[in-house]
Amino acid sequence: MSSAIPHSFRTLDLNLLRVFDEVMAERSLTRAAHNLALTQPAVSNALRRLREALGDELVRRHGHGIEPTPRALALWPSVREALRQLQAAIVPSAFVPQQANSTFVLAMADATAAELMGGLARELELQAPGVSLRVLPLTTRDPRKLLSEDSADIALGYFPAVLADLTARAQSGEAIPFEHQRLYSGEYVCVMRKGHPLAKRPISLQAYCAARHLLVSFSGRAYGFVDEALAAIGQQRRIVLTVNQFFTAGRVVVNSDLLTVLPRHFVPTTGMAHELVLHDLPFEVPPVQVHALWHRKRHQDSPHQWLRTQLQQVARQAFDCDMPTAHVPDNVIPANDIPT
Repeated sequence: MSSAIPHSFRTLDLNLLRVFDEVMAERSLTRAAHNLALTQPAVSNALRRLREALGDELVRRHGHGIEPTPRALALWPSVREALRQLQAAIVPSAFVPQQANSTFVLAMADATAAELMGGLARELELQAPGVSLRVLPLTTRDPRKLLSEDSADIALGYFPAVLADLTARAQSGEAIPFEHQRLYSGEYVCVMRKGHPLAKRPISLQAYCAARHLLVSFSGRAYGFVDEALAAIGQQRRIVLTVNQFFTAGRVVVNSDLLTVLPRHFVPTTGMAHELVLHDLPFEVPPVQVHALWHRKRHQDSPHQWLRTQLQQVARQAFDCDMPTAHVPDNVIPANDIPT
């Protein structure tokens, strides 16, 4: 014999759970209201009704945001999963690549575009001829604002500070509104022209710091992760030119005695590899970890899932790296499965 459904649940407005989920995800009534296309008073009223139904305060104001109660933290995972299953059952949104006419916006540096866009364009021709791509230049190492404002669907690049921040916030129990996936790994090397005075022998730390340098900086800031690594060991270099593209850096270095730092895998795509010499850097720097970063609100969108799958597959083809196997979501219909 099944147990009776409590009266509080039978009369519960399930729309309140959507508001609760968004508030928990954003930790902000203002952002939750924006995402739900509601006014902030409407969100506050929904929370009040849910508090009365559940007999718990659920969230409290904390600084510029809110702080969940222990009951809210315990309840949220179940609510989120239930909403996800309801959405999948009620509004199945299968993405059919061959029939799609979507436009995706990607933000990335020229080095990343040079490695991935050829393969991605080929996949679009084969699988989704009606789909278009727009590539925006990446002008920051922190593209979260770009993604939050829907200026780009996915940002691709080297985002060490962003990933460290997201990890720290997740470990503290804070909800994270962004998702990420590693696409490939590489390393940075010191690059110079073949006739450079330092080209014929391994470069020492002293010689490196004494040389004149070109910096690739998306933001134009004349201080980068290489300078941070040097500062950590009490050293510095002289930057005499700052540019915002890796291709420009390669062209300048070929025609000068400046040194620059480029991803090793990028050098062949410049078309100038035969004119350049690569040396290992004479100090430790982290490896290049190129990630795809996107806002959580796009995570379950079937077109977005399809695009992420293509990016993973193209990266796997371009780099023989140890990456998770790309998974085709259930709500994406492969081109060869479309009835004719």
